[in-house]
Amino acid sequence: MDPIEVRHCSSIPEYEQCVRVEHLTWGPDISVPSAIFVVAHHTGGQVLGAFEQGRMIGFTLAIAGVRHGKGFLHSHMTAVLPEYRDRGVGRRLKLFQRQDALERDIDVIEWTFDPLEFKNAHFNFERLGAIARRYISNCYGVTASPLHAGLPTDRLLAEWWLDSERVKSILADNPRPAPDRVARISLPSDLARIRADHPEEALRVQEEAREQFLHWFDQGYVAAAVESSREGMDYLLEPRSAIAGLRLPEIAKG
Repeated sequence: MDPIEVRHCSSIPEYEQCVRVEHLTWGPDISVPSAIFVVAHHTGGQVLGAFEQGRMIGFTLAIAGVRHGKGFLHSHMTAVLPEYRDRGVGRRLKLFQRQDALERDIDVIEWTFDPLEFKNAHFNFERLGAIARRYISNCYGVTASPLHAGLPTDRLLAEWWLDSERVKSILADNPRPAPDRVARISLPSDLARIRADHPEEALRVQEEAREQFLHWFDQGYVAAAVESSREGMDYLLEPRSAIAGLRLPEIAKG
């Protein structure tokens, strides 16, 4: 029997367990209090936990949103304890999140992620089938958290179109079709070392990446995949109308 259970959380002790996992994952500087989990639960969001023998080993927090009259979920946090990473727990949380949203007639979940974090980008694009076409400069402001290394908190906004053929195909582990037209944004492989030892160089890399993302997004391209390269990693961007298995609506203004 599978010892890991994924389910909804609905009590103060469970929300406090979420906060504990937050602190063990990111430290207290950028965590949110248990009251936010209470609010999410009572206003149409999601608080999902992964448990092993009653102990929380990971969670997902999503907040309900409405944009131009249509509901969606903003998945603010997903965290897994260090000793349980690379064991599929994060993907199981996201799959549970997807199924729960579809049962509520929600067809898209969004979240932000750092474009300089290759592992997150690979998970979002290659394992879940999300895409990104919006770039938010310094989304959360410059923080004191050592995780941010003093850099502006630039973020890509992932869109996960839950019932699209693209997402269903990727979740079934089918090979991703090679795009006909593609633009690339290349990043170096040793970004962690650059951030730690050469913050000015890290800032330069970030600024160059920001300029390229904003340029290609303005041209109607969408980040839909990542690949390892000799130098590090490449984001692959395709025209919005050319992504296999996905018909994206126009971005609503305002």
